[in-house]
Amino acid sequence: MPGNSFGQLFRITTFGESHGEALGVTIDGCPAGLPIDLEQIQTELDRRRPGQSKIVTQRKEKDSINIVSGIFEGHTTGTPITLLLFNEDARSKDYSHIKDIYRPSHADYTYAAKYGNRDYRGGGRSSARETAARVAAGAIAKVLLAQSGIQIQAYVNQVGELMLNKTYEDLDLSQTEKNIVRCPDPEMAEQMIDYISKIKKAGDTIGGVISCVIKGCPAGLGEPVFDKLHADLAKAMLSINACKGFEYGSGFSGVQMKGSEHNDTFVKDGNTIKTTSNYSGGIQGGISNGMDIYFNVAFKPVATVIQGYETIDKEGNMVQTKGKGRHDPCVVPRAVPIVEAMAALVLADYSLLTRTIKL
Repeated sequence: MPGNSFGQLFRITTFGESHGEALGVTIDGCPAGLPIDLEQIQTELDRRRPGQSKIVTQRKEKDSINIVSGIFEGHTTGTPITLLLFNEDARSKDYSHIKDIYRPSHADYTYAAKYGNRDYRGGGRSSARETAARVAAGAIAKVLLAQSGIQIQAYVNQVGELMLNKTYEDLDLSQTEKNIVRCPDPEMAEQMIDYISKIKKAGDTIGGVISCVIKGCPAGLGEPVFDKLHADLAKAMLSINACKGFEYGSGFSGVQMKGSEHNDTFVKDGNTIKTTSNYSGGIQGGISNGMDIYFNVAFKPVATVIQGYETIDKEGNMVQTKGKGRHDPCVVPRAVPIVEAMAALVLADYSLLTRTIKL
């Protein structure tokens, strides 16, 4: 099975399944001498782990990080880093009823069509549990980026029709981690939590949007043809389970503007070149221009609903079944650290390619 690796110089390979013994990640290309705080990695994993609040799946996983290689006396050695997470609360029996059934909007059918078999226990390799490995790798990428003053922060901007009508500049992003839905607006956060709770009680699910901003990114990251910075950010985000859309800068709303309105005018501010507006989202011609990079990521409603539904089995027979097990009624609260991690992996890779990181 190809497609388990991401990145060029800062390259990760994830492994493991949702209901296997463990899952993890190997990071190749991380420079030697980078100080690693295991508590920092664990904090990132805790933001993503299941069972953290009443509005997420109640699967209980500690997601305690285990260092297998590449870190010695608190610093990276320059050799491949392998991080391991053991599964402790998998309940495979919850999935026995769909062993021979293709669930709507899951990877069941496509996985079986491609490989001739599938691990039906929680979706196996196609499960969102795989993203825990990405978050662990992203935590190290964040440390690397911090050496150059690059900071990444995501937050929940929308749940269903509940949407913040504010830009990231109008929000206090320090409030993001102060509520369980990870929305930086306290009033909207309460509405979102209440809405998700009602959706969960009804045995249904709902989608949402995560916004992300990258500050401190220097000009010059990215390539002008196939390796555009925004293109790799889009690939990174669209590789996350349940992601259905990506837009950066003005995004789709930009089509309603005239060119004279949309153009970002350059000005000189001391020794720095800036733009008076930032509809470009910090990227022009596929290359960062030094302004804030910002984008939105749309997530669909979780496909598993705890309601009865009709589908087919592997023989093509129509069957009636019902969703079981522990599932997120809305993925966006736990997807916030995943979005940050994938953005960090892209930026770390391009930073090394452009040699902007100095340890």
